[in-house]
Parts: sequence; structure tokens; C-alpha cells
Amino acid sequence: MSNDKKNNKNNRRDFLKSAAIISAGAAAASCTAGSAKITPKRNLYLPSKNKTVMGLIVPKMDTVRIGWIGVGRRGTNLMRLMCNIEGTGIKAICDTDPKAINRGKEILSKAGREEPKIYTGSDQAYKDMLARDDLDIIMVVTPWRWHRSMAVDAMNAGKHAFVEVPAAFSIEECWDLVDTSEKNQKNCMMMENCCYNREEMMVLNMVRSGVFGEILHAEGAYIHELRWQMKDMTEGTGSWRTDWHVKEGANLYPTHGLGPIAQYMDINRGDRLDYVTSLSSPAAGRDIYAKENFAPDHKRNQHIYHAGDMNTSIIKTVKGRSIMIQHDTTTPRPYSRHNLIAGTDGVWAGYPQRIALDKDNPHKIGGMSYHKWDKEVEKYYAKFEHPLWGRMKEEAKKNGGHGGMDFVMLWRIIYCLRNGLALDQNVYDAAAWSALVPLSLDSVKDRSSSKDFPDFTRGIWKAAKPLDFKML
Repeated sequence: MSNDKKNNKNNRRDFLKSAAIISAGAAAASCTAGSAKITPKRNLYLPSKNKTVMGLIVPKMDTVRIGWIGVGRRGTNLMRLMCNIEGTGIKAICDTDPKAINRGKEILSKAGREEPKIYTGSDQAYKDMLARDDLDIIMVVTPWRWHRSMAVDAMNAGKHAFVEVPAAFSIEECWDLVDTSEKNQKNCMMMENCCYNREEMMVLNMVRSGVFGEILHAEGAYIHELRWQMKDMTEGTGSWRTDWHVKEGANLYPTHGLGPIAQYMDINRGDRLDYVTSLSSPAAGRDIYAKENFAPDHKRNQHIYHAGDMNTSIIKTVKGRSIMIQHDTTTPRPYSRHNLIAGTDGVWAGYPQRIALDKDNPHKIGGMSYHKWDKEVEKYYAKFEHPLWGRMKEEAKKNGGHGGMDFVMLWRIIYCLRNGLALDQNVYDAAAWSALVPLSLDSVKDRSSSKDFPDFTRGIWKAAKPLDFKML
């Protein structure tokens, strides 16, 4: 044997040995909150023997029996709305805070609902609730770190999981949600309420109607000044959310902007998120706020805030379209989700709402041209109101919940479950939209180098049909 061949053989042996060590190390390093085991990190995807859950339809439920984890501020607001939806029964609630439990019980009592079974006492109490055989779905309305593990545990217990946003905070966690949903053939829906807002649903209807022509570009954001939440110390969103700004961070909360855009662009249903490049501004505002509002020795002044005040992430889809997503919960500015969609025939932009259409666009109403924004948009609502909002407008106004979108979202979930329809959002959406969190962080840390989105659908996106809001 020649020396070249011998060296090649030794090099190959060393390479394989190194690869095995690296793989073992990666597997050993995989751990997050909760008990569910998570899969090794995958850049693209591995084949699976499990059946896809794209378009999953489950047997009709006469009454949707609910187990509720988390009855804090967000949890109790959603619970009030759920009590006003026919065909639901909240059988059990779980929280570690006795005051929250009492608030949940009071809400159910005032609504004339049956007294729920209570699960509390430890972070793991929810697992006892999951062991019940009289629950169909589990609502996960908890701090972020519990989302993935509780959703996975719920599906492994034979329940459908409905989880607050984002659904996961690492690529491994995203894959765990996908694998568990497919293995158990259970729904895992991230409850992205902005997809059910009146404006976003009308724009979706306009896109479907061809108003903007071929879709080329979109922009979305979560711009919401939340420094005041830093004063939440023992309860409330700021008591745990502030800590995420202390960690290395990029886009911590992308789905309010990205979710509706993904539906406009048929992401996971004809197109797919391909790669992202991300950059962040300095992290300055929260440190200044802490110095101005807390004593020098206060906990908030002992931190170094790493998450940049503004993060901008640029996504490319497989079909070549571009998306900009921004996150800023620190600088003093008005609230905005931005919500811009641009095509060959025109543009819609939100905050404030306005539209510009090509001069020959047959959908144009009135004499405005693309050289000037048309801000009188009610005429477009009159023509393109989404059928779901056309049906639910009065109930949404009556019940509220972020302008009614929370109520419409919950009503639609229950409607689909009771009528044997596929949900509007599935686990692939939860994974793809949530994946921007870790990928934006990786990009920021790597001088804004692009990072690939995994194909969580394992190729099914190529043939999957666009979202269809069926109304029986």
C-alpha cells in the first residue's frame, strides 16, 4: 500500500472518530427545562417514519374538554374569553401561584362553569393533570421556558397542545415539537393571535384575491415599549421576561410580525423560509431605565443587558422573496407591528393603515395612484373583509381581547375541533416561526452571517395546499 493511500485511510479513520465524538458531545449537551427528551440539532432534516400532520383532521368533539396550565395575566384574559365560547369545558387548571389559582376559579364561577380540579404545589404538578383521561386539549399559557416541554408532555399524554408564543427557543426544541406531534398525530398549535386580527385577515384575503399581484417582499415587527414591565418583580410578565434581555439575545419575540406574513406568502404551503441574516443595535435603554427607576443595589441594576434594543432580521424564502422582521421593546416609540406586503401591483402597509396600487390595478377604488398613499382604507374593508371577521365582528367587539383577535382565535380553534376541520396553524408553523429566535441569535453572534432554516415539513411544503379558512 502506498504512503498516500495509507495516509488517506488514517485521515478518514481520524475523521470518523472525531465525528463520533462530536455527535456524542452534541447529544449529551442537549437539555432544557422539562422532562421531554429533545432530538439532536439538525440543519435541514432527517427522514421520519412518522406520518405528516400537515392538514391533520381529528375526530369531531361535541364538547372540547380543556386542561389549563397558567392562569396569570395572559392566562386569565384568555380564560374569560373561552368561557364565552359554546362547546367548551375547562375541567382542570394548574398554576404554582395560589392567587392565580383563585383568580381562575373566580372567573369560572362567575361564568357559571363547573368547579375545576386544581393542580398546584410544584413546577411538575401539570403532569398529574395530563394523566387525566377526560381532557382533549391543553392550553399552555406560561413563561416562555416551559412552552416546549409542556406541549411535548401534553402530546405524549394523548392531548392536543395549544401553546403561547414563541413555542420554542432552540432548533432542537423546534424539532422536538415536530417529532412529537407527528409521532402522536396530535395537533400542536402556537396561538399566534395576530394572524386573527381584522387587518391581517383582510390583507390575507386581498393577497388571495390577487390585489397586490405577485408577492415580492414583506415587513413585520413587534415594536412595543415594555420597559415598565421591569418593575414586575414577583409576578407578571416582566418578572421573568426581563431576564431574557439579560441573556445574549436577538429577536426574542418574532411571531407577531412573521406569522401573518408567513400566511400571506404561503410559507410551508408552497414556499419555505430558507435563511436569515440578523443584526442588533447596542443594548442601552434598559440599563438607563434601571438606573433611573431602581436603587443602585437593586436586582435590575446588577444585570448587564445583552439583548440589543432593536434587532433587524432579513429572511430569504426558497422562492426568492424577502422578509424583514424587527423587534424592539425598549426604545420610547409608538406601538407597531408594521405589517407591510409588497407585490408587482401594489403595497399595503399598517401602522398607520394605508395602501398604494398601480394605476392600472383593477382592484383600485377611487382615483389614488401609487405616487401617494391612500389612507382612506375603509372602502377596502367593505370589499375585502375576511369572511371570518365578517361573521365574528360583533362578537369580537363585545368580547374583546387585543381588539377582538384573541376571541376570534379561540373561537376559530374550537370551531375547527368541533367541526372536524384542520387547524389554521400547525406544528410546522410553530417550529418555523419560532426558529427565528435561535437563528437570529446565531447570526448576530457570527457577524450577521446567514443561518439556514431547517425544513421542518421534511419536503411536504412543496405539495401542501395554501391555507383555506373553511366556514361550514
